[in-house]
Amino acid sequence: MDIEKVNSMDFGEFVDVFGNVIEKCPLIAAAVWSQRPFSDLEDLENHFFAFMDALPRSERSPFQDFWRKSSGPCIRPPFNIKAPLRAKDFEKIGVAWTSYRSPALGGAGQEGILRCHPDLAGRDLQRGTLTAESQREQSQAGLTSLDADDRQRLQRLNAQYRQRFGFPFVLAARLSDRAAVPRELARRLHCQPESELRTALGEVKKIGHLRLADLLGADPAGMESPRG
Repeated sequence: MDIEKVNSMDFGEFVDVFGNVIEKCPLIAAAVWSQRPFSDLEDLENHFFAFMDALPRSERSPFQDFWRKSSGPCIRPPFNIKAPLRAKDFEKIGVAWTSYRSPALGGAGQEGILRCHPDLAGRDLQRGTLTAESQREQSQAGLTSLDADDRQRLQRLNAQYRQRFGFPFVLAARLSDRAAVPRELARRLHCQPESELRTALGEVKKIGHLRLADLLGADPAGMESPRG
């Protein structure tokens, strides 16, 4: 897929294709769509990450104002979407909004984005409820074939991490492996909260970087790595 195809997408198609670049945060894709046209893949990626960077840590979300103002045929600021949307597009926004504001996420903001991510080798993997992207990434890291002892160890570390920081441990699993994941988790357990928040958001960007490269058929090694 080339950037011309991306720029020609209507709202619904864009959200369908890019809605899980940031795990379970399709409203970010909705916001990014309004910034077309994009000059290239890196420009598209930068809009995703700039939106993340502009969010508060964890408080009232700009999406609340977005939803309140989006009752007419065209969406108004903060997304500056001028093209008319169809009824099914508003339905898509509503579903995404409900998911984003789920009480399980503990509110919106940057911490809310982190809470959209599953534990590595955790409950969602065991239940078969991972998104297709997360399933593929955890499989590539060897996390779908852990033995019982390794799985229980990782679950204990995940629980300690959540208790300390209030959000799940996020790691770009495709850039790691089954031996390195628990070592990195144990190391980051000792980080300070502000530092760890920045690190976790940086991992979200690495994941998004790889997912965008997959969608556009690009070589991620030839793209500028995202900065945290």
